[in-house]
Amino acid sequence: MNAKGAHASRCGAGTWRRTVLSFLLAVVVCALAVCSVPARAASADQWQAGVATAVITPDQPMWMAGYAARTKPAEGKVHDLHAKALVLQDAQGNRLAIVTADLLGIDRTMRDWIANQVERRYRLAPKDLLINASHTHSGPVIRESAYSIYGHSFYNLTPEQLVQSDAYSDRLQEKIAAVVGEAIEKMAPAKLSYTHARAGFAMNRRRPTARGVINSPHADGPVDHDVPVLRIDDAEGKPRAIVFGYACHATTLSFYDYCGDYPGFAKEYVEQRFPGVTALFIAGCGADQNPYPRTADRALDLCREHGHALANAVEAALQGVPKPVSGPLRTALEDVTLDLAEPPGKETLEQQAKSDNKYEKLHAEFLLAQLEHEGRIPATYTYPVQVVRFGDDLLMVALAGEVVVDYSLRLKRELTGPPLWVAGYSNDVFGYVPSARIVHEGGYEGGGAMLYTPLPGPFQPSVEEVVVAKVHELVQQVKTEQ
Repeated sequence: MNAKGAHASRCGAGTWRRTVLSFLLAVVVCALAVCSVPARAASADQWQAGVATAVITPDQPMWMAGYAARTKPAEGKVHDLHAKALVLQDAQGNRLAIVTADLLGIDRTMRDWIANQVERRYRLAPKDLLINASHTHSGPVIRESAYSIYGHSFYNLTPEQLVQSDAYSDRLQEKIAAVVGEAIEKMAPAKLSYTHARAGFAMNRRRPTARGVINSPHADGPVDHDVPVLRIDDAEGKPRAIVFGYACHATTLSFYDYCGDYPGFAKEYVEQRFPGVTALFIAGCGADQNPYPRTADRALDLCREHGHALANAVEAALQGVPKPVSGPLRTALEDVTLDLAEPPGKETLEQQAKSDNKYEKLHAEFLLAQLEHEGRIPATYTYPVQVVRFGDDLLMVALAGEVVVDYSLRLKRELTGPPLWVAGYSNDVFGYVPSARIVHEGGYEGGGAMLYTPLPGPFQPSVEEVVVAKVHELVQQVKTEQ
């Protein structure tokens, strides 16, 4: 072979080697690219989670919320009351803070203050904050914002007791804002899963009689015995937090000791059964449900038993195969306007202000003062509705006020798709939210209880359709954002 041929041969061999190397390099790159696809998909489902707890038990005797018949402040405690925060963040950085509290409820004024502070301090939007109260009737009276505007107190607190309540409320809202920040600081990789079970001690309390609906056990009335459970594990699969719910009034107790009622005991038992876990309770649509049995002579024992029953349901749910919960996380929070029935006229209120019933008298005096200062009595109420969607795996609806069970049952029929978790007592607890059926039937939840609220009277029957329509609207909103 001459020199020219040898050179050509070497060039051909070099070209072949370069071609082979380029091909192998391309194969490696493609393989890496293929391998990276599952890695990206997996990371998209990863969560960050943090949980924190604050004790909110008053450090001194205070008037207790929930029962108008109480005649003195608290005398002690069965266990501490708590505010707990769970902060979740999906792979895209979207966050949700769930705050639960052993309280009768918080009003819109306090919720807005907390939301403003959380947004300012931690850059968490108001729509990303869900505050739920257990509705225990064995917690303290907090600031009576609406009544105290005109110097009134639903609980007939003395001026000194009003000052005490306001001071406690200031500390409380600061603790709640701070516990959200503490949960954010504790965020770490997490895995979420959902499951559910049932507990049977809730019973409808609206018994129909010849003289109308009375507050008494009604075994044939509607109930929602579902116990939804959200489990938060660390990266190694060890449980860090368990969130669970139930639709039932926290009214087993009526004494003078601070206590979380059956939800408080249920949380204690869950934490005992799962060491290292923080348990959070979310109250459902239980405004017309009571825990039964409930008798004064065995109240505390029964309360513990109901707590055990609920904790057993949580444990039973977790013995199954929980469904993994993925992102993305989407939230929506909007107000809707609810129409009230026509308020009584001034002459009627003046007559009611002379009533021997101190609550009818107080309610009339408050409305007269409102009429004098503002020139009118409100005919509507601004009502917040919140929806949270966890990808295609879980949907949460949080409704304000004391919501009757008809709402959760109806929404579960109408909203197909991911499992649905419906909460009441969220973001603003002001009084009862009846369904159209209950407005027509009347009774305590249908309008009678308004005597114990700053609202002038019952809602119009349209209340149900307006609230449900807003829920559907927000569900579509969080769905289309994905």
